[in-house]
Amino acid sequence: MEEDAENAGFWSSYENGFTQLVERWQGNAPEGADPIAPAETTLGAIWDSIVWVLANILEAIYNIVFAITHPNVWLDWLSWGNTTEDKEALMRFIYFGGSVELFFAVFTLFLIVTAVAFAYRPFMWGCVRVFEAIANSVGRTFAWAGLIMVAIQIIIIFMQRVFAVSEISFGFGMAMTFDVSWWAESLKLYNAMIVSLCVTYTFVQGGHVRVDLIYSAVGHRTKRIIDMVGSIIFMVPAAILTWMYGWYFLWRHLVVPNPSASDSLDRLITKARALRWNVETIGFSPNGFNAYFLFKVLLVLFTALVLLQAVAFFYRSYLELVEGEESAGKYLDKDTLGEGEEAFEGTH
Repeated sequence: MEEDAENAGFWSSYENGFTQLVERWQGNAPEGADPIAPAETTLGAIWDSIVWVLANILEAIYNIVFAITHPNVWLDWLSWGNTTEDKEALMRFIYFGGSVELFFAVFTLFLIVTAVAFAYRPFMWGCVRVFEAIANSVGRTFAWAGLIMVAIQIIIIFMQRVFAVSEISFGFGMAMTFDVSWWAESLKLYNAMIVSLCVTYTFVQGGHVRVDLIYSAVGHRTKRIIDMVGSIIFMVPAAILTWMYGWYFLWRHLVVPNPSASDSLDRLITKARALRWNVETIGFSPNGFNAYFLFKVLLVLFTALVLLQAVAFFYRSYLELVEGEESAGKYLDKDTLGEGEEAFEGTH
């Protein structure tokens, strides 16, 4: 049975009682059977929707276990031996990276972690500290990209105005030599790093500009409720939509034939026969920056960080709600400037 499941592909739906039941709950008729008629009443549609969600959550548990126990089915492409199995594994990775199955797998994990966190409050604080530490660590690391931008810009101006060179080389032992226009356009990448990878760091530090019409005038409990609702209603859906578009936007610039969000898994597996890497290397000028696929990678990373921070913000807001005003800012790792910190605080 396990061998059949592995051969059928990642998160396979091989014929057995479990998958037939779940497929039925999801509104999918078995192969060869008549289509399932849609609900005729509003209550019937609501019931069908509830059953569909529960069926996907149930299937997500199976999917998670299958993905963990069969990593070769979807990670074989990392070795890239250019075999048929590698190409099919990559197509499975691409398909499920933007699929309903992945959404419900992540959603189910969130439900499990949240249930444990509500039952044991120190665990929730631990999740908050870990998630915020990730945001701070990533942000503090890539904030140095601003210094790199300044250094490169100074070098470009100096080399052009003083030495009037057309190329600049950087490196030790093996130097990278590119046209001045390449280095100038590469500044966009460092700027994108700061925007996409420091966004949650800035959020944790309270550095984003905000206009408070209602928020500043309400009490502690009301603020926490607004934060909880905002993280779930605004941050999470925005992150999910950005991921859905960004994931396939990324892979359309890395491989051919181009995968599409509307392609079924079977269609992508068929395309895998002609699959090959085709990394985007087109610049806006003949000698300009030619690694624009990195911007697509940053878009996906940005989305993952925002989604993680939305969960952390929801947890923190809940904990500060139930523990009272004295817990506001608890375990918050904020940057300081030491003496004269009031000047830093005044910028928020």
